[in-house]
Amino acid sequence: MSIGKNIPHDSGELHVTGRALFTDDISLSHDSLHLAFGLSSIAKGSIVELDLSKVVESDGVITVISAKDLLFTSDTSPSANDEPLLSDGTIHFLGQPIFLVIASSHINARKACRLARVNYKEEKPVLTIEDAIESKSMIADGECHYIKGTPESAINAAPIKLTDSFYIGGQEHFYLEGQVAIAAPQEDGGLVIYSSTQHPTEIQHKVAEATGLKMHEVRVEVRRMGGAFGGKESQGNALAIACAIAAKATKKTCKMRYDRDDDIIITGKRHDFRIDYDLGFNEDGKILGIKFKHYVRCGWSQDLSLPVADRAMLHSDNAYNLEDVSITSHRLKTNTQSNTAFRGFGGPQGIIGIERAIDHIASHLNLDPIEVRTINFYRSGTLLKGNLQKPQTTPYGMPVVDSISTEITETLLKTANYKSRLEAIKAWNKDNSIIKKGIALSPVKFGISFTLTHLNQAGAIVNVYTDGSVYLNHGGTEMGQGLFIKVAQIAAETFGIGIDRIKISATDTAKVPNTSATAASSGADLNGMATKIACRKIVNRIRKVLSKENKISEDQIIFENGNILIGTKLISFTEGVLIAYQNRVSLSSTGYYATPELFWDRKTGVGRPFFYFSYGAAITEVAVDTLTGETNFLRADILHDCGRSLNPAIDLGQIEGGYIQGLGWLTTEELVWDKSGTLKTFAPSTYKIPCASDRPKVLNIELWDAPNRLDTVYNSKAVGEPPLILGISAWLAISNAISQCGTQYPHLNTPATPEEILKAIDRARNGV
Repeated sequence: MSIGKNIPHDSGELHVTGRALFTDDISLSHDSLHLAFGLSSIAKGSIVELDLSKVVESDGVITVISAKDLLFTSDTSPSANDEPLLSDGTIHFLGQPIFLVIASSHINARKACRLARVNYKEEKPVLTIEDAIESKSMIADGECHYIKGTPESAINAAPIKLTDSFYIGGQEHFYLEGQVAIAAPQEDGGLVIYSSTQHPTEIQHKVAEATGLKMHEVRVEVRRMGGAFGGKESQGNALAIACAIAAKATKKTCKMRYDRDDDIIITGKRHDFRIDYDLGFNEDGKILGIKFKHYVRCGWSQDLSLPVADRAMLHSDNAYNLEDVSITSHRLKTNTQSNTAFRGFGGPQGIIGIERAIDHIASHLNLDPIEVRTINFYRSGTLLKGNLQKPQTTPYGMPVVDSISTEITETLLKTANYKSRLEAIKAWNKDNSIIKKGIALSPVKFGISFTLTHLNQAGAIVNVYTDGSVYLNHGGTEMGQGLFIKVAQIAAETFGIGIDRIKISATDTAKVPNTSATAASSGADLNGMATKIACRKIVNRIRKVLSKENKISEDQIIFENGNILIGTKLISFTEGVLIAYQNRVSLSSTGYYATPELFWDRKTGVGRPFFYFSYGAAITEVAVDTLTGETNFLRADILHDCGRSLNPAIDLGQIEGGYIQGLGWLTTEELVWDKSGTLKTFAPSTYKIPCASDRPKVLNIELWDAPNRLDTVYNSKAVGEPPLILGISAWLAISNAISQCGTQYPHLNTPATPEEILKAIDRARNGV
C-alpha cells in the first residue's frame, strides 16, 4: 500500500534534470507581448507630473498604461481593496508601480521603464516601527487585545519580575522561481491565466474584477511553483491582473516576469516585530503572569497583515500554559513594501516572544532553560485519559488535550545526549576565551487550520477509466513541498492500487472551483481528505455492484494490492472497474471536505480556531567567534510530530528545509532600508540566505511515531510551517554562547548577524 512509504516526489527527476515545466517555460506564440512596471523612486508623496512620451517612443513598445487608462477597478489586495495596481497619484512606498509598459520583449519593456520623467512632491516617509508609533500610524482595525485571567495583578503579586523589549527582523521569501504570469485571450473573449500562485481562485477573482469578466470566463492553471513560502499567496495578483488587462487591450498573449531585483523591491516580506514583555514568576521559573505587546510593521497597505498579526497573538503561548496573560497587538502602517504571508503566518513571531521570555527567566535565575520550559509546559495529554482533570486552555480558550511537549522533549534530550554535551560545552567555555559554544532547545506547538474559518474547505475530482487508471485533480497547488505525491498516495491507498496508476494533474479553477490558498499547512489535510472522500464514493459504488453480483455483503469486499477480494474470490481492480462500467455505474466523483469543530471570534479572541496541534522540538549547538561575531552551527537534533506520516521522506525533507529557513531568518537574513525608504538588500549580493555550508555539520532528524488522535486523512499531521519554528533553537544557542562572555543578559535581537552578536557581547559584558 502507499501510505507511510518513502515514495519520491512526483517531479523530483524533472527538477534535477531541468525538464520540469514552470510558468516561465511555457511556449508562447511569436507575437506574444511582455510587460514591466515603471516604479516610484520615492517612498511617500504625490506625482506632480508624469511624462511617458519617451517611454512610448522606446524600441519595441506597443503601448503604455497608467491609472487613468484602467477601465475597471484594478485592485490587487486580498483583503481591503486598498492596493491599486497602478498609483492613482499618491506614492506609498519606494518601488510602487506607477505605470505599465507593454512591449515586444522583456528587455525592451524594462529598458523603456527607465525613460519615464516623473516629478514628485515628496513627503517625509514613515519607515520604522518607532516612526509609526510616534506618528500613531496604523492600518484600519490596527489594535487588538486578548486577555485571560488577571495578568496585571498576577504580575504585581509575583515574587520576581522582569521586563524587556526586543526586535524581530523580517524575511525575504527568496523563492527560486520568481513571480511570473501569462494571460492568453480566448476566442469567446475569456482568458486563460498561467500563474505562479498559491491561490488560483484569488487570481481568478481579481482578474475577473479588473477586466469586467465573470469568474467562469477566467480559467487559472498552475502545474508547479519553484518555491513560494507564502510569497505567492497574494503577491502574484498584480502580475496576473496586469497581463489580463494587457491581453484584453491588445488581443494578444501577454507575459510578465519580475527580475529578481524588482521582485524583492516590489513584493512584501515577513512582518518584522518589536515585542515588549512584562512577566512575573517564582523561584522555580514558573510563569505567574505575563503581558505581551506586539508592534507589527505592516507596510503601506493591509494585504494579509490582520490575520498574520492575529496568528502571532494566537501562538504567543507556544507550548506553555499561561493562566494569566495579556496580548496586545498594534498593526503599524509604514511607507515600505506591504508585508504579507510567510511560512508560519505570524506564528513564528508570536512563538519567539515567549521563548525569549523563558530564556530571560532562566538567565535571571541561573537555571538551565530546559528546566524552565518543562515546568511551564502544558500538561501532557496522556495525563487526561481516564481521569477528571480539567484540560488547560490556551489564552483564547481552546482546551489543550493532546500535548506531547514533555514526551518529545524528554526523548530528544536522551537521543541527543544533551547532558553530556552540556558538560562538555561548559568545559570548553572555561578553557577558551575567544570561541564560545552554546546549546539550546526550543519546542513548538503549532495550531493547524486557517484562522479565517470559512477557508477550511477543499474539493477534488477523481475519474477512474476502464483500464483501471485514475485521473486526479484537487484545489491544492504544488510548490515543491510534495503535496501532489501525498494526495496521489491517498488516492492509491483508498483504491488499493499502486501509485503508478494515478495521474497527477495541474491545479485548474475550471475543474475544482472556489478553492482556498495552499497555505496554513493545510494542503494535505484539506485536499487529501477531499480526494479520499471522492475515491471512497467510487469504491462504494463498485463494492455495491460486486456485492449484488456475488451475493455477498459489502463489508466482505476488500480493495488491496491492485486487486479486489470478494470473500474468497480474487479479481483485479481493472476487472472490478469494468464490471461497474458495464452496470452503468459512474466512475467519476467529486469530493468535498470542511474541517469540523471550528469556531472563532477574532474580535473577542475566544474560540477554537485550530482543529489540532502539531508538536516538535530541536536542540542546536553553536560556536561563536567573540572577536568577529561569526557563527558556526555545529549540530542540530530534531524530533518532530507528523502524526502517521503519509510519506516520511517528503516529511523529513520539509522538516530539514523548514529548520534551515528558520535558521536563516534568525541569523543571516537581514532587510535594510535607508532613510529615504530604499531597500538596500535587494539581491543575493546583499541579502544572505543560508547556503549548504551554513547548515549544521551534524543534522539528525527523526519523526515522532504516533498517529493523530483526531480524524485527519489517514491520521496524519501537517508539516509545512511548524519545522521553521525549530530554528529558534539556533538563535537561543547563540544567545547562550554570548552569555558566557559576561554576567549580564545579552538581550539578543534577530537576526543574529555578526554586528548584532558583537553588540550583544558588549551588553553581556557591560549591561544594556
